Amino acid sequence: MSALPSSQEFELDPYSARVAHVYEVVGPAVASVVALRPNGQPAGQGSGVVFTPDGYVLTNSHVAGGQKDFQIVLPSGLKTSARMVGDDPETDLAVLRMSASGLEYATFGSSAKLRVGELVVAIGNPFGYQTTVTAGIVSALGRTLRARSGRLIESVIQTDAPLNPGNSGGPLVDGRGRVVGINTAMAAAQGICFAIGSDTAEDVAARLMRDGRVRRARLGLAGQTITLDKRLVRGLERASPNAVMVSEVMENTPSARAGLVSGDVLLTFDGHVLSGVDDLHRLLTSERAGKSIAITLVRGTHIESLTIVPHAEQ
Repeated sequence: MSALPSSQEFELDPYSARVAHVYEVVGPAVASVVALRPNGQPAGQGSGVVFTPDGYVLTNSHVAGGQKDFQIVLPSGLKTSARMVGDDPETDLAVLRMSASGLEYATFGSSAKLRVGELVVAIGNPFGYQTTVTAGIVSALGRTLRARSGRLIESVIQTDAPLNPGNSGGPLVDGRGRVVGINTAMAAAQGICFAIGSDTAEDVAARLMRDGRVRRARLGLAGQTITLDKRLVRGLERASPNAVMVSEVMENTPSARAGLVSGDVLLTFDGHVLSGVDDLHRLLTSERAGKSIAITLVRGTHIESLTIVPHAEQ
């Protein structure tokens, strides 16, 4: 009877090879995050991902839990302190700064370029088991999720990559080893988990690093990214096939006063082409609050123009 070949002699199948590659690329940048109360006692635990070599860590706002001080442990064995840089409960994101530099770090991909059915890998610290890897696919795109503040988070990724308590704040990674989401929540049903898209996360992280908070203007609507009919894209000569469909208009808001209704498809905002909800979020800066902004939209079979005046965040 011949001996079985050693593990080194086995060639991994393409799926396993891809997951192993992702782990090797991103795993060293996945942090265990412990939020500390002012008395130094743990207030909560989750995951995070180092995204700069000088120690900036992206995690969930609910993992940070309103605390200012943190303990970070990396797969290398490094254990160090971290401080809060900025917190944005409305997207469930927070940025911390470690007392370390020269670190291995992950890079962002584009969540807008994800496709349903694409392989994704979740890395985190469920139940304190450090650098645990699970894999699945993108189950759906453009989901909405209600943040603890009550605001709807849009352009959320749905995945069946298994998550457990402690995975929150860890990265969702594509097959090329790029962070495309920050894992944030699980549904009651098995196999339904959610991540904040990297396009949102990268934009919010940059603002938190610059200002310590995200200042916004508001329209008073909920929307989702949709793909336009190809004939309409050609007729409008749009560079992007996507736009933003209004799914809800709140009463007594700038959107209601401007005459927007559910089902309107927003094409441009202040002269900028909208290729998704993330574009709209990026354009709703505090500088645009109180100013008259021109928008173009599709309503039924007609192209219309409206003016809207965003109001400042309270």
